[in-house]
Formats: sequence, C-alpha cells, structure tokens
Amino acid sequence: MSATLVRPAPERVAERAREIVRIIEADPEFARLRTACAKYDEDWQSFTGYALVDGFDVEADTVPLFPEALRAMAIKSAVYEMTDGDEQAAEIPVSVPVDEMIHALVAQFTVLSRVQERTGIRFVHATDREQIGGWDHGDYTHQVYRAAWGPLNERFWIGKAETVKRKAVVVAKYEPLGIFEGGRRFAPGFATAD
Repeated sequence: MSATLVRPAPERVAERAREIVRIIEADPEFARLRTACAKYDEDWQSFTGYALVDGFDVEADTVPLFPEALRAMAIKSAVYEMTDGDEQAAEIPVSVPVDEMIHALVAQFTVLSRVQERTGIRFVHATDREQIGGWDHGDYTHQVYRAAWGPLNERFWIGKAETVKRKAVVVAKYEPLGIFEGGRRFAPGFATAD
C-alpha cells in the first residue's frame, strides 16, 4: 500500500455506498446478477476462502453472502469516485469469504458491464491491489460498513488473526490429501483414478 494513501471520511463513503447499493438493486438486471452469482456454485473452487466459514454450504450461504459482496463493492466504488479514480485507495481490505463472493460477482462480466453502463457506477476489483486477509474489525472498511448498514454478518467477516488461524488449520487438513499451498499445487496423480 502507498505511504500517501488517503481515503475519504467513513461517514461520507457510507452515504454514497448506500446510494450505490440502492441504484444497483433498482437496475433492471439486478435480479439476474444476484441469481447468476448463486448459480456460479458448480464452478466455485475455493480452498482457502469459503473453507474458512464454519460449515459453509454453497446453497445455504449464497443468499446471505451476496449482499456482503455487493456492499463491499459499493464501498470500493464510492472510494474510487471520491478519490478521482484512485484504484489503490479503492481496493479496501475485505474478509476472504466476502472476497470469494466478489469473484463470483465480477465473473458475471457481461451483465455487470451493462449495469455499469446504465448506472455510471464503476465497480473496482484488482487482484494486484488486493489485501488478502487484510480486513480486520475496526478498520476503515468496517467503519464505513457500520456507518452505512450497521453490524456486519460475522459469519462471513472473519478478522485478520482468526483468518490466519483458520487458514493454517485448513491447509494442514488438505496436505495429507495431496492438496498443497492452499490449493495452488496438487500431488502428481491427484486427478487420476490410479
């Protein structure tokens, strides 16, 4: 992160983020966007994202997780607007499970592009700017979220220390199966029947 990173006051961002969510939810393709994210379940491969959520179930957890991703994206968009397009400032830290749902959201590229064209809102998501696992209770993202929508869903917003702890447990459970580095490397022969 840049040493000169400056973000607007959380209350100002919260006001615009709430407005962005209302605008997106009013878009004629919002229902399709939400539904498409839920149907993305068969393609989700998340070894260290959703696995951090105790008892994660893609069918049960998609509905409550989608609004968390939309709210995080609205915060990013608000910061982006208020900082004259500063992508670094806009790439706020989010919880790992919320980031996974953001990936499902941005995977709806065509629909999301049309929504952006109609609304003039730019969603911001750049892997090279992300702070994976960098979200924590009380940080800038949390302050904006709380000012905009009140308490967050603690099932999906897992703090920094707990994320590190759960990730270590998950990775240790995968290794005996031949899944290494949190799913970035697999043992030879892993996908074959022999």
